[in-house]
Parts: sequence; structure tokens; C-alpha cells
Amino acid sequence: MDLDVFVMTHRAEWDRLDQLLRRGRRLTGAEADELVALYQRAATHLSLIQSSAPDPMITGRLTQLVARARATVTGTRRASWRDAARFLTQGFPAAMYSSRHWWIPTAVLSTLLAAIIGWWIGTHPEVQSAIAAPEELRQLTRPGGEYETYYSSHPAASFAAQVWTNNAQAAAMCLVLGAFLCLPVIWILFLNMANLGVGIGLMSSAGRLDTFLGLVLPHGLLELTAVFVAAGTGLRLGWTLIDPGPRPRRDALAQQGRAALGMAMGLALVLFVSGLIEGFVTPSGLPTWARIAIGVLAELAFLAYVYVLGGRAARAGDAGDIDDWERSAELPTAA
Repeated sequence: MDLDVFVMTHRAEWDRLDQLLRRGRRLTGAEADELVALYQRAATHLSLIQSSAPDPMITGRLTQLVARARATVTGTRRASWRDAARFLTQGFPAAMYSSRHWWIPTAVLSTLLAAIIGWWIGTHPEVQSAIAAPEELRQLTRPGGEYETYYSSHPAASFAAQVWTNNAQAAAMCLVLGAFLCLPVIWILFLNMANLGVGIGLMSSAGRLDTFLGLVLPHGLLELTAVFVAAGTGLRLGWTLIDPGPRPRRDALAQQGRAALGMAMGLALVLFVSGLIEGFVTPSGLPTWARIAIGVLAELAFLAYVYVLGGRAARAGDAGDIDDWERSAELPTAA
């Protein structure tokens, strides 16, 4: 495309659109229709220039012009409680349901890795001695030791807040760093599973694996599921960078990035619930079976939320992205 010829051909339309925008609401019916038509044409022109002959000055001018026209045509929309309710009942669960083929294998493989590490440490005394001195290991694993007192080391409210902050940061890192070709997400997952595997191995070697699982399972089921969802979404985002499919890479990444941003907000709420369980239920005086039952019920409620609400919303066409009218127009691509 000859950019100079293109600009000369359409400059009068852009100037006319700018003139109509400057008049604000003082437009006749015919002028309002003209503004809409010019806005649509300018958006198409911007897409053509960006894809064929990107020029910073012309692209900048058209971007600003199209944004002003878009605001005039669509009006300003404010978020409401209805938007929040729609996000929680449709957008967020639909996004998790749509990405289940990423986070479920991530969960299975990660859990298997933690089990293998736990078995390796628990059955090899030389590995245990490489982790810490025998006396230090006894302090960790004995009744009333550090593994047990960790969950009651601080007041429940502050401990829950600390746990929620740490887990939310880990989930956010998985979501954000997925764009770096998946590698940081795999490393974060490995560190988390290695830490879990060390606890399993050391406590099983001391004959206290049941105690350890009784402390971890109440909150760990929901907490780890949220981390797996975040990691799976991050891996999906990274793979989109490698293989965007039939869409332009920029458009594919934009869609997955918007969905990941929504997932971050939703998972923060899930991890908040997990933090409450870890702060108030795990260190409580409830019997072990009761604490584990609370964790299992929380996990089942989460899975029902994903598969019932999310499945219904996904089948209705919701993918966790923003509405069509809120997105920039995209040029059609060949299948």
C-alpha cells in the first residue's frame, strides 16, 4: 500500500470527522449519521495502516481520532454492581471452564511431581541429611514442632491476610509471566511442588504423614487448585505467543491477556477464601476429619462453580473476554 496516496485520498474524511467531533452534541440527525459512518471508516483505515504500512505519526493521529469518535458514538459506560455480578456468575467461571484443558493437566502433573519428590525424600535418609541436620529435622517433624506450630504462629486474622497476599502474588506471577514463553510459570510450579514434596517426605519419614495431610488438606485443596488454574492460564498465554493460530499474534495475545486479567481478579477472591480456611480452620481445635471435610466441601463447591456456572456460560458463548462492543475492531483473517 502506498501510504502517501492513501493519506491523500482519505485525509478529507478524517478532517471532516474531526470537525464533527469538535461540535460535540450540536449535530443534526444527518450529521450524526455521517459521524457514525466516518468513525467506522476511520477505524478500518487505522487497521489497514497498522497491518500494512505502520507510520507512528499517522497511526497516532488516527488512534486518537477513532478513540474520540468511539467515545462519542458509544457514550461513557460506568461499571456497576450488575457488571460485578455478571463477572462472578458468567465471565470468571466461563474463563476457568474454557481453560480447563490447560489447568487440569497442570494440576495432575504437579501433584504427581510433589508425590514423587515426597517419596524420594521419605525413602532416602541421605537426601534428608542433605536438607538439614538430624536435630533440625526432629524440630520440624516432632509433635508440636515447626510444621504444626506454623499455622498458629500468628493471630488468625493476620495470618490469613499474610497467606492470602503470598498466594495472590504467586498466582499473579503465574498469570503475568506466562507471556515469557511459559518458562517462569514452570519454575514457579516446580518450587511450590518441591516445597510440598519436602514436607510430605520429611513428615512421612517421621511416621507423621497423617498429621501433615490433616494440616495441609483443609486449605491446600482450594489453594493449590487456584494456583494450578493460574499456572494453566499463564501457560496458555505463553503458548498463544508461540502459536497464535489463525489470528494475528497481537489479537490472540490481547484476547488471552484480557481473560488472564479477569482470572487474576477472580482468583484473588478464591485465594481469599482459602486464606480464611488456613487462618481459622487449619489451626482450630476441630477434629482432623472435620477440618478435612471443610476443605473438601470448599473444593467441591469451587469445581461445581466452574463446571455448572462456567460450563453454562461457555456454552452460551462467553469466554471470559470483554464484550464485543468494548473491543477494538479487528480485520477479518483467513481460516
